[in-house]
Amino acid sequence: MVVLGSILALVVAAGALYQFVGARQSARRYRPPGTTIDVGGQPLHVVCAGDGRPAVVFESGVAASSLSWIRVAADAAAFTRTCAYDRAGLGWSPPARAPRTVERMAAELGGVLAHASPHAPAVLVGHSFGAFLACIYASMCPDRVAGLVLLDPPTEWRRITRRQAQLLRGGIQLSRLGGILARVGVVRACLSLLTGGAPGVPRGVVRVFGPTAARTVEHLVGEVRKLPADVHPVVQAIWCQPKCFRAMADHLAALEATGEAVDRVRSLADAPLVVISSGDQPPETLEQHRELARLSSAGRHIVASRSGHWIQFDEPELVVHAIQEIVERVRHTSAA
Repeated sequence: MVVLGSILALVVAAGALYQFVGARQSARRYRPPGTTIDVGGQPLHVVCAGDGRPAVVFESGVAASSLSWIRVAADAAAFTRTCAYDRAGLGWSPPARAPRTVERMAAELGGVLAHASPHAPAVLVGHSFGAFLACIYASMCPDRVAGLVLLDPPTEWRRITRRQAQLLRGGIQLSRLGGILARVGVVRACLSLLTGGAPGVPRGVVRVFGPTAARTVEHLVGEVRKLPADVHPVVQAIWCQPKCFRAMADHLAALEATGEAVDRVRSLADAPLVVISSGDQPPETLEQHRELARLSSAGRHIVASRSGHWIQFDEPELVVHAIQEIVERVRHTSAA
């Protein structure tokens, strides 16, 4: 037993060293493409491009980073200023220094808006969980939001069921486990094997945690592959970091309260609003998205018929067109 314990300790130590060296190399190779700003004591990484008003600020999905907007932001920057950011613990942003409450996340989004457009309201574009945050912030600070584009908001999570609560607990536990495995180099080794042409080993490791986890990972890998090829190693380097898994657990833990906050929003007044649903949503979710669009007298609903949940990957041109439509509408209103 003592010998076995010693061998295990050596394996863990070797894995931790492998992770440390790999993380140092990745940090030198994939430097932050943007700048770091301070929002109430929380450093946040923000990537901005382009010029013009209104500025467009992108809010990512529950565990996604600014990289998830790379296709859309580049095109939108051709006609206005754009800023995408990494929420605390994700992408290039340091870990959260305060609990992930709805109020704290909204305040941090407000800090990014102030950086992106200090003297004028901005257009918010949110995907999934980010659509929830964008909607909440717009209801709290309507004078700071010129318009909204919401991609596939997870409206089914506004009032969670017992089954959903169980799934959420499982996701949080898996995320925390992922953080432990990342710390001792297991995640880095699996991703290296996967990209190096030996996918069987990492897939086998994932299947240990059950068919749901395996399907989820396979799906996420498929979505990441829709990004430009030169971005793949950057995403891999980011997800080798334990902080990203801890941040994912924290954001999943905040999902119920965030959904409840969206459920309490009764009006977005006359803010220009476009809600875009993925083409694979069931009728009841499409109706929920139409209800969300009706929160504004200037709201409308679109179905991206060729898209899955990551609409900005599947139909980026549709998203860019919706953004440009709102930007031009805001400009026309301001000039009148």
